[in-house]
Formats: sequence, C-alpha cells, structure tokens
Amino acid sequence: MLSAMPNPSALTKSLHLSLERGQQSLRADVAAAERSAKGLWQRQPSTWNDAPDVQAKIANRLGWLDSPALMTRSIDRLQSFAAGIRRDGFTDVVLLGMGGSSLAPEVLRSIVGVAPGSPRFHMLDSTDPDGVRAAATPPGSTLYVLASKSGGTIEPNMLAAHFRRTLEAAGITRWSDHFVSITDDGTALAKRARDERFRDTFINPSDIGGRYSALSFFGMVPSALMGQDVAAIVTWGEQMLAVSDPAAGDVLGNPAAALGLFIGSAARAGRDKLTLLLPPELESFGLWTEQLVAESTGKHGVGVVPVSGEPMGDVSSYGHDRAFVRITRSGDGSRDDSAVRQLEAAGHPVVTIDWAEPLSIGAEFVRWEIATAIAGALLEINPFDEPNVQQAKDATATLLGKYKASGSLPRATPDLTLPGGVTLTAGSKAKEALAGRPMDQLLSVLREQDYFALLVYLAADSDVLADLSVFRRDVRDRMRVATTLGIGPRYLHSTGQLHKGGPPTGVFLLITSTPTADLDIPGQPFTFGTLEHAQALGDFQSLDAAGRRVVHVHLPAPERRHIRDLVEAISRRS
Repeated sequence: MLSAMPNPSALTKSLHLSLERGQQSLRADVAAAERSAKGLWQRQPSTWNDAPDVQAKIANRLGWLDSPALMTRSIDRLQSFAAGIRRDGFTDVVLLGMGGSSLAPEVLRSIVGVAPGSPRFHMLDSTDPDGVRAAATPPGSTLYVLASKSGGTIEPNMLAAHFRRTLEAAGITRWSDHFVSITDDGTALAKRARDERFRDTFINPSDIGGRYSALSFFGMVPSALMGQDVAAIVTWGEQMLAVSDPAAGDVLGNPAAALGLFIGSAARAGRDKLTLLLPPELESFGLWTEQLVAESTGKHGVGVVPVSGEPMGDVSSYGHDRAFVRITRSGDGSRDDSAVRQLEAAGHPVVTIDWAEPLSIGAEFVRWEIATAIAGALLEINPFDEPNVQQAKDATATLLGKYKASGSLPRATPDLTLPGGVTLTAGSKAKEALAGRPMDQLLSVLREQDYFALLVYLAADSDVLADLSVFRRDVRDRMRVATTLGIGPRYLHSTGQLHKGGPPTGVFLLITSTPTADLDIPGQPFTFGTLEHAQALGDFQSLDAAGRRVVHVHLPAPERRHIRDLVEAISRRS
C-alpha cells in the first residue's frame, strides 16, 4: 500500500471543532487544557496529581511520547524479522494477547490489511473454547506471537500452552522455533523466552503502558508481520506529535489537544457518553479507542464512557449525556452531513476528524493518546493507572482456587428461569433497584444518564452477537440511554476498569453459556470453559461488590434461540 507523505498543514486542520453549536462550555476549560498540554509536553507529573508517590508512577508511564522515534530506529530490525518469517514459509501468524497487547494489532489488520505474500494474521484474545478452536491453523507453518507487558497475563499463557501442545502433537519437536514474545524487560515471559529459546524476543520499554503501546513493539511487530509499511505508519505518528506541540499555537487549533479539551470538557458538563460515529471501513478503530478512553478515565467515580459500534439513530433516541466524535475519510464526497447537523441543532456537541488514509492510523493513535492524557487532567484523574482492574483478576483466582479444591465452581440459585432454560441471577444492587419486581424487568431500572452494557462471554464470531446488537439498538431507541457491547474476557482488559471505577451509572447484563464442547488446558486441572466461566463470575462478583446493578444470564448453549428467549422476555416485561 502506497502512502502519501503526511502533510503537516492538513493534519493541523484535520479536527473540526465548533464553539457555536452546543459547545460553548468548552471556553471555560480552554486555559486548563492549554496548561495540561504544556505539562504533558514537559513531562510534568504534577499535571495530573500532587502526591509524590503517584507522580513517581506517572513519570514511569510517559514513554509513549518517545515510542514513534524508537520504532523509527527499529525499522530495519522489524523488516528483517518479517522477511525471515516469510522466507521460512510461515503461512499464518496467531497473536496471543489481551488489551493493549492485542487491540492495536487487530485494528491494524482490519484497517490497513495484510499485504500480498505475507502470512495470514489472526488475533486471539478469548478463553472461549469455540473461540480457541476457531483460531486453528496449520501448525507446521504457523508463528505464534505471545504478547504480554507483565509477562504473567493468564489468558495468553494458557493459550500458549494449548498451542505448544498443538505443535508437539504435530510432531514438531522444536516447538519454540514457532514462538516469538513481546514483553517488558525482567518479566517471567522474557526469562521463559530465553530459557526455552523462542525464535525471537522483542523487549518493549517498561515506561509505556499497555493501552498507550500501539506505536511500540506491541503494535509494530504484528504490523511488520502483516507486511504493512511500518515506516509510513510511524512517520504519520511522528508528524502528529510534531503538529500537536503546544508551542505551535493555541489549544483550539491543536489537532490532538483540542480533542482532549472536547472530551474532558464535555464529560465535566455531564456529557460523558463519548459516542463514535465511524464509517464501516474504520469501525474497528472503536475497539482500540474503547480501551484507551475507558481504562484511562474511568476511576474514582468519574470517567468517560466510550460508545462504539452503536448504529446511528434518530436524534430523539439520544439523551443529554452524549458527545459525538465523527470520523470521516478525507476526500470522501459521499458522506452525508445532514445527520450531524441535526445532532448539532438539537444541542449535542459534535467534533469531526478527517482520517487521511489507512496508514495515517499512526497519526490517529498519537492524536487519541494525547487527547486522553489531556482529558484525564481536566477530569483530575491519573490517566496512566488502572486501580480497579485487579479486582476481577483476584476474584477469578479465588474461584479457580475453589475449583481446584472441590472440582466445581460455586453456583448461585437463579432468581428466574425462563421456559427454555435460560437463568437470570441478580446482584444485590440490581435487586435493590428492582424493588421486588421480577428479573425480566431489568430495563425498568434504567435512569437518565445511565448506560446499558452487554458483557458477553462467547466466541467473537458467534452468530448470537448479531441478535444482541439488534437488542442493544432497541434498548437505545426505547430507553434513550447509551449502550455498549463487550466480549469477555476481552473487555476485562478494556472497559472493565470504567465499569467498576467510573461513575455508578452502568446497568450490566453479563451473559455466559455452557459450551457445546469444552477444551482442556495442558498442565491445568481446569478447562478453557471453566476458566472463561470463572472470569465471568469473578467480574459479576466484582461489579456487585462495587455497587453496580448487574444481572448474570446463563444460557444452556450458545444458541440464538436462547438469546431470543431472553430478549423477548426482557423486552416484553420491561
């Protein structure tokens, strides 16, 4: 794919922010945004927090500002590595990672694509047995990329054990020749890769947080394997950094800082449902943006709820808690501005971003990272930590410990069983909100400023998701609330921080299913199905402990008829 050289003037003018229609409140925050942008550029931790211990941690999370330059210096290594993979006949690459280690590569695959002659690329961030089986490729010609910043993330490590067995079962004795690792220095994965003689290891700087790591080895190693023009992607990122320097002009003319001002100021004014309007070819960008915005801002009772994948609706279906970011392809003469004009006429704040070309995703990664850091400063939170993520991990570990001891996971008595066998179990806060009404009246607890989140523990390609997407749209139209849909356990490493640490405005429908066929994990007493269910139960417990309104739905099988039973019951009674 040929790339046009980044045009600094065009990048500077790529964000369109109007103060005339529904955005007057931004003026009050301009000075604070300018100070925040300067503090970011000067790497002053006091921009976000006054406590010395917190400032020390923030100082060790600003390496992403240097990562485009590091990748520029690493181009030769990346290209040589990828050429060797092609030369040795690898036909498939399977990335094993979660959150910041997987979402940027998946978005790069979807938007930029795989170059002719390069291996097919598959991202696996699921513990669902069907999802794991769906990632099966010819083992003799498959390269597995094991990516984990901490080196101890449970999902990719369990997946790595599964695929090592797959290689050995295929008669491949030097299985480690098919493994590459990406991790930080000093991790257990770095040591393992050395000891077991992985084909290669890429050590990422430890001062780059996972969700800010798109333009680091975590994003660019997969990009190189897909045969993408890594140099062009990184150059776009470097150019966005250059034009976003606060010394270049005022914040309203800054293509990254102005977005941060828009996000932070809107949230401070009660418009904390940041709704992305994306063309189909860029729809996947929302996956990455969700994690960056939600995990960075959702803590200490505040935060921005990113809404991605929700189809455009009639103006009447949106409440007064929305702020819209519309992304369009530059030069696309087919775009229809009428819907956006209607949103603005109704008083909704809207900002428009011109996306130059597929490879300019490098610029968009940097734009949103800068914007999120500035929005965090306006919201007076540290956008570089994730204080509540560990809760669900600890709950999962406890449940797995009980499984090892007893051979089963704890089972709560359902509050409602539908005729087809679907069960509903409510958390304490949901029961309190229902005030004696039956579980299938869950939608009745939704209030103004709330959002409705579907948390689904099924394979990412499950046909059940199509029905849930329709249900999600119908809830939005009927209740006038923002809606989100997250696939577990992926969302635990993405929006999970916001769910538990952000504003208590979420109503959660957490859906699990008995797998059609389970899959054992080498060296473990539990299966992938058990692990997935423990992760779901762990998050249910964590949401309940955080005082969130959550209902756990369990399906007898991952089949559309059961989802339709559920949707019919809830839609009929609420």
